[in-house]
Amino acid sequence: MLKNYFKIAFRNLRRNKLRTSIHILGLSIGIAICFLIFNVVSHSYSFDQFHPDKERIYRINTVTDWGDGGIFPNSGTPGPLGEIIEVEVSGIEEKGRLYTMYQALVTLPSSDKVFGRSDKVTFADPGFFKIFPREWLAGNPHTALDDPSSLVISESSMHKYFPGSEPSDVLGKEMMYVDADSIYAKISGVVKDYTENTDFIFTDFISFSTIATQEKKEWYGLHMWTNVNSSSQLFIKVSPGRDRASIDESFGSLVEKNYDKGEDSKTSFFVEPLADMHFSPNYADDSVSKVFLNGLVYIGLIILVLACLNFVNLETAQAFSRAKEVGIRKTIGGTRAQLISQFLAETFLLVLFSTLLAMGLVEIIRTLFSSYLPANFKIEHFSGFNLIFYLAFPILVALITGIYPSLVLSGYHPQRALKGELSVRRGFSFGGFLRKNLTVLQFSSSIAFIILVLVLNYQLKFVTSQPLGFDKEAVLYSYLPFMSDPDKMLQLQDRLNQETMVKGASLSGSLVSSTSLWTSGAYVPEDTTEKHISIQVMNVDSAFVRVNGIPLLAGSDGIDREEEILVNAQFVKEAGFASAEEAVGAEIRYSERQVRIIGVTADFHSRTLREGIRPLLFTYNPEYFQTVNVKLNSDQNLAEAKQRLEQIYLSVYPYESASFSFLDSQIARFYQEDVKIKNVLGFACGLAILISCLGLFGLSSFTIAQRTKEISIRKVLGATLQQILFLISKEYMILVGLSFLIAIFPAFYFLNNWLNSFNTRVDMPYLIFAAAGLGVMVICLLIVGIHSYVASQTNPAKVLKSE
Repeated sequence: MLKNYFKIAFRNLRRNKLRTSIHILGLSIGIAICFLIFNVVSHSYSFDQFHPDKERIYRINTVTDWGDGGIFPNSGTPGPLGEIIEVEVSGIEEKGRLYTMYQALVTLPSSDKVFGRSDKVTFADPGFFKIFPREWLAGNPHTALDDPSSLVISESSMHKYFPGSEPSDVLGKEMMYVDADSIYAKISGVVKDYTENTDFIFTDFISFSTIATQEKKEWYGLHMWTNVNSSSQLFIKVSPGRDRASIDESFGSLVEKNYDKGEDSKTSFFVEPLADMHFSPNYADDSVSKVFLNGLVYIGLIILVLACLNFVNLETAQAFSRAKEVGIRKTIGGTRAQLISQFLAETFLLVLFSTLLAMGLVEIIRTLFSSYLPANFKIEHFSGFNLIFYLAFPILVALITGIYPSLVLSGYHPQRALKGELSVRRGFSFGGFLRKNLTVLQFSSSIAFIILVLVLNYQLKFVTSQPLGFDKEAVLYSYLPFMSDPDKMLQLQDRLNQETMVKGASLSGSLVSSTSLWTSGAYVPEDTTEKHISIQVMNVDSAFVRVNGIPLLAGSDGIDREEEILVNAQFVKEAGFASAEEAVGAEIRYSERQVRIIGVTADFHSRTLREGIRPLLFTYNPEYFQTVNVKLNSDQNLAEAKQRLEQIYLSVYPYESASFSFLDSQIARFYQEDVKIKNVLGFACGLAILISCLGLFGLSSFTIAQRTKEISIRKVLGATLQQILFLISKEYMILVGLSFLIAIFPAFYFLNNWLNSFNTRVDMPYLIFAAAGLGVMVICLLIVGIHSYVASQTNPAKVLKSE
């Protein structure tokens, strides 16, 4: 019996090629999108899920509240917290501390080999391997990190540093790591690399006790409660039954005990579950926004629902054409259950073919959007989750999409079906009501997607065209080695300035505009008291303002002493000075010392346009310069200039990797997440329109075919082509109008929230809303109009000859 169902179903599908093609194409798009999103979400939630007792592992985060200056969460913690947390907070089973050494130069002293700089080197305490155990290939896991200057390396590092060696052979070998200082460490253990998805990318672990001296603590900023650095991170494993809320509550008394209530900022701590670390700043620098991920899920569901609605809509519309088939089957003894099984088998075959086509579409979509997917993302088609998807999803979709059309088709009375009485039914028709509403839902989604994409594009074009207050053209930058010798930095700057293609070179702690933010407080004399101002700080040299083309309003930009500062116009305004000229020469208190304002710059956007311009203070501290900025003369070959700059960089820093980037590219990355959202929505918009148009094409071709006799009679009675086209299109115009009204609210709600996240934004562009609705109306009229025109050109005599 089952074999017979599928055989008949296959013949029906082959006989109705247009209907079959529309169904398979629409469903395959929905299934492909769902399958890809299913794998992306599954991949994102798989990180660090293999650790034992993972639900009891947390990372402690710090929140610094500067009042009007803003609230700044940080994944790091102050050094002293890691020393006392198990004493001050009950229920902590283990603690593990890390202090990462970004861009540490790795060398092998015994052979003078230099392996370049690495982000995979960290200081770690013994508790880290107790919380995150690994398989040990050599060394004692209980004592390997106890002693100062001891080192545990991974198997991959061992093969890199000592090719051909066995784990036991490298124990006792000495490595040198150059950060702010040279650190010599002897290998005391070798561990296996993780093969699972993890954000813990480290391969070299230096014992935390190496930096236990007071001098080292001060150097790395681990000696003060007020010093919070994301390099210093603290993990805890809590006792069974200890919940997250109670731990957060325990931090309150700890903060009161160790922080001065008179400080300008308020500090608090909270625990972050290990499962959430992948969705916040992490070591792999591959964090995924949960908002973006949830957005993908919603988009996938919308696309699949549209495809399913398309199927239901078209099948219920075509139910009339199969009424006689149902009547004959029932007359010769077919039961309703058998008919439902037959139609569900047909639906299952459609879904099965759609799933097979979807697997090919998945690879195409994955290739097109590879830059939007995680770096190490791959689809394992034969994994357990995907095999369940292949088996369960087609059955689920077949039931969802096929059950209602099956009930409709199997519910016809054989006498009425064989007489054709279904076509003259009067009054309310649930099938017609459903078809109209499903069409409205489809076009509502399409219109909403179009509005979102157009408005997002409009806002992004607006913010990227705004003047930033500085000259970003033909400016290149490169990062300097951490804590580089000031003489070396000056040597590089001089070499760059000697090049004829270079207009100017400067040294600074950060770029003129970037995502980094250094905040502090300044105190301006006000009568007998001081006025506190929350400020942004930039560490720059005397050429910074000129190289970046920042207008100078008053005074001099030649800052070359620690007691001299520059400020921006916003600082002048908040400090209460009458003018920029009045501010020049004034003394204020900053960083516990008196400093003098020698110049005032115009305001400029030092961060994304989502934020307003903060009061800004430029200070001079050459020991902490991290960036070299180069302004090129006009009419330069940028590719050749970049290559020449990198050659000069390597001549000064031969052991570094030179890489100059363009400032305007860095600024464009401010809105990278928004561009991703726009492009993903654009793709979803295209698919939604395609699915809706496929459905409308099939639906209109069928319904207009049902009205061929009506059209012929109207032509005989003298109706013009325009009248016939208007008559048929009128119903669809009303449906699109209703779709537009439904689409407005969700689109407005999302866009209003998104636009409000920008300090610089456009007004809500209501004309774009209207244009989107009008565009869908035009597409709809074109599809319906073509079918109507073909039907109206049919000779009435051929249609009415049987009447």
